[in-house]
Order: sequence, then C-alpha cells, then structure tokens
Amino acid sequence: MKSFRFLGAAYVVVGETPRLQSSLVTLPVFASVVLALALIFGQPARLSAQHEKESKPSDAKSAEAKPAEGKEPEPKEESSATDHTIRLGGQTVPYKATASTTFLKNDKDEPTALIFSIAYTRNDVKDASTRPLAFIYNGGPGSASVWLHMGAFGPRRVVTANAPQPTPPPPYKVEDNADCLLDKTDMVFIDPVGTGYSHAVGKAQNKDFWGVDEDVKSLAQFILTYVTRNHRWNSPKFLIGESYGTFRSAALSHYLQHTNHMDFNGIVLVSSVLDVGTLSFNTGNEMPYVFSLPSYAAAAWINNMLKDRPADLEAFLDQARQFASTEYLAALMKGSRLADADKLEMAKKLSRFTGLSEDYLVKANLRVSLPQFNAELERSKGLTTGRYDARFTGPTYDLLTEQAEYDPSYSAVAGAFTAAINSYLREDLKFNSERTYEILSYEPSRNWNWKHTVPGGGSFFPGSPNVEDDLIQAMLSNNHLQVQVENGLFDMATPFFATEWTMDHLLLPASLRSHIHFDYYTAGHMMYLNDADHDKLAANVRAFITSASK
Repeated sequence: MKSFRFLGAAYVVVGETPRLQSSLVTLPVFASVVLALALIFGQPARLSAQHEKESKPSDAKSAEAKPAEGKEPEPKEESSATDHTIRLGGQTVPYKATASTTFLKNDKDEPTALIFSIAYTRNDVKDASTRPLAFIYNGGPGSASVWLHMGAFGPRRVVTANAPQPTPPPPYKVEDNADCLLDKTDMVFIDPVGTGYSHAVGKAQNKDFWGVDEDVKSLAQFILTYVTRNHRWNSPKFLIGESYGTFRSAALSHYLQHTNHMDFNGIVLVSSVLDVGTLSFNTGNEMPYVFSLPSYAAAAWINNMLKDRPADLEAFLDQARQFASTEYLAALMKGSRLADADKLEMAKKLSRFTGLSEDYLVKANLRVSLPQFNAELERSKGLTTGRYDARFTGPTYDLLTEQAEYDPSYSAVAGAFTAAINSYLREDLKFNSERTYEILSYEPSRNWNWKHTVPGGGSFFPGSPNVEDDLIQAMLSNNHLQVQVENGLFDMATPFFATEWTMDHLLLPASLRSHIHFDYYTAGHMMYLNDADHDKLAANVRAFITSASK
C-alpha cells in the first residue's frame, strides 16, 4: 500500500509559551475514506504582535511587500484593529474588530505558519476576564470560517436570496447582523492553515498541518495563546463548529481539557458528523443507506416528488425513521440472500418515501448513494437536487449522468460569500493583503491525514475516522460540559438521522445524556441562509451560551 510522510506534532508548554514539537510518522492513505470525506463537506503559536487592546489599524501591506530580488521576505505577524458599533436587542453595542495573523512556532522557536483570525470583543465591558468567549470555525476540511462568520454570527452579514432561489451576481449587499452574538459573547473566528489567509511559513508546508491530530494541535496552540495573551483564562469558553468543524470540536475539546486542563462550558455542533463511517457509502457498509433515507424523504417531500405527498412533514419523517431502522435495515442485512419478490416489495415501499421509481430502486439493488440520489430525484425535470440543501435545484447538463455533476446549493451562494469577505476585510477591517482568501480549498481534503489517536488507544485495526470517544471523554472529565446539536432537515451532506444515531450510541450515563440538546430547522446544512431559520439558530445559540455560562 502506498504511504506518505506527514509532519506530526506533540504539544508541550514552556512557561506560558505554547509550542509544537515536531515528529515524523508514516501513515497509510485510505482512498475510500478520503473520497468519502471529499464528498461530505462543502470543507500557535506565539503571539508577538501587540496585545489586542493595544492594536492599531494597519493596512497590513508590509506582510505582502515584495522581497528584494533573490531574497525571500521574512514572515511577520500583522494586525489591524478597528472600532465599530451595532444595534442588538434595542441597545447600541460598541466593539473592537481585530483582524490578525499569528505565528505558529515549533520547539526550536522557528515560525511554521501564520494563522489568520478575526476577533470581535465588546469594548464597553470593564472586566472582560469573565465574559464568555467563543472560538468559531467551519469545516471542509479546507473551509475558512467565512460561512459562520458572515452568514450566521458575525456583526456583518452578507444578504443572500432565501431558498430555493440562487443569489444573483454582484453587486452584493452586506448589512449589520441583528442576530450577532456579541451581546452574549466575544467571538474569535479562526481560519486553519490552508484556508483564508492562513498558510505555512519557513521550512514548513501547508500539508504539515493537514490531518485530524495535526489540525487539532495547531488550533489548540492558537487558542491557548489567545487566551493567555488576552487574559481570558477565566472566561466561560465555547467551541462552535460546522460540518467537519463539529468533528474538530469533539477532538479539540478533549485535547485541550486533557492536555492543558482548559475546560469548556459548551460546544455547538452545526450540521454534525463525528463518525465518518456513517456517511461512507462503501461496499458492505449498509448503515449510510439507512441513515440517509429520512433525508431522502425530506428532499422528495420539499420538491414535490412523492406520489401521495403527506401534509405533515414531521410525521412523515418519523415514519421514515421507523421504516429505515426496521424493515429497510432488515432487508439490507440479508444482502444477496434477499428473495426477488421481497426485493420488489421493498422497492415499492422505498419509492413511497424517496420518490424514486421502483424500477430504479431494483436496479440499484435498493442501495442509492447520495450523489446518485441527487442526480435521479428530479431527473425527469432536467434538474439536479442540492446536497447541502435539498431545497435548491439546478439544471442538469448530462441527463444520463449517474451521479450529480455539481451542488446547486453551494453554487447559489459561493460568489456572494467570496465577494463579501474580500470587500469586508479590506474596506471595513482595513486588512489589505495581496494573498488570495481561500473560502473553500479542496487541497486539504485531498491530502488530509485521517489517522487519529483515539483516547485509550483505540482498536488494533484501523476503522473509519471517528471522534466519538473524544467527546465521551470530554464529557466524562468535565461533567458540566453542555453540547448543542443543530440539524437541518434538508441537509443531505450530514443527515440528521445519522447524527441522532451517533448521539444515542455514545452510551453516556443518563446524567450526561441530558447535557446533549437537539434543535431542528426546515433548512439545509447552512440553516442560517434563510432569514427565519437564521433568527431561530441565533436565538437557540444565544440561550445556550447564557445557560451554560452560569
């Protein structure tokens, strides 16, 4: 089997200065897992820059100054701090926005990367040391934090068309976000290496940070440095991640609590996946078909592809859950032993829930992967169904294609978010860089090291990437930790039924099981793209932060 060498990292603390200790490990590349992850998500460090409170606006051009001929420029940290106000809940909230790059350094005190982040801190608070602090990021792996930043929780929000309409080309509008979380918590939006403006420096390469454990250790170092330099050790702390960001949060919370004794008050999982196996349509793995069925039913319902469409979506999805976990699972478990007559009968029942023809389901052997479903559901209309959000559709070029050619729900908003963040950084935050701001790069996911050191050592045999044990240990060691799980019913990328199954099978004691809270939205992966669901999400997260901070 072909293998690659990755730069691992062991975390050490010298005094108050966090550092990374390099180590080389040889890891096998599991092609099926990497391919599955590529389909799932749309997705320091010593701080020698001035203290956040002392930062002054800068156009940050010096970081991109051209080197003298034949000489590489010395990497340096840059920071731009600007003051703003926003109206939240009938009151004017003043705040400081600090856009900056922060060094990651190895055990030799050599810079290895610059992490780009944007911190929002309320500046009318006399003592911020006990004010809640949320670290926020998206997923991918390979996604910048722009989606949660300018779509959900930041003080400025890009205006997009409500589903199922795609957002028209520029000019785009950016407006104050009335649902910004600043009235409840300060926020730090983080772009991991290879996303946003974050990149490796010196002798390091971006891929040195592309891996489950490598990613966790780099973000842990950044968080430790931020908390130390800004005197926020006593602040209630939260992790908020979306998609692969939820996978990251489970591992990151355990790592920081176990290694550095940094306890968290709460974790918000937006469109969650903790076990990649629940989403991997590999031969012999029947569970992803079971977990996806209720999402297929939701997609067929919202797009009017059911012969006898019920009026009550919630009741219909309850029926889909029950059918998927009983009759359908039993049929799949029989494999090739399933009789032809039983296969025909099962195809008829599946058609009622999915809107797919009985003939197609029989030919598919009752097993339809997500890319196949998105291509087939509305093929008769010449349309492809959205993966991040099934409410979005787009024209299909090749009407004979087996799998979806693209995701209409991503292309509907990608241009708006890209233009918005680039304009906002330069015009509002005065952070001018000639680098390309990577909102979603596919390079990290293609080169990701999925090997993960599981708490307790794990099994001798490798399995699908899984961080359930990390979350279990984080909740056991910190039995006050609260977890809020946000689910979009029309999210095809991270199906809600898979998330429910995952949380139910953590097998936590009853006292801790009650610490996991579920919210549902008639929306997709990025439920905040619809105004009503955006308001609901913000209200739920705001209430969660208030409750968990007590």
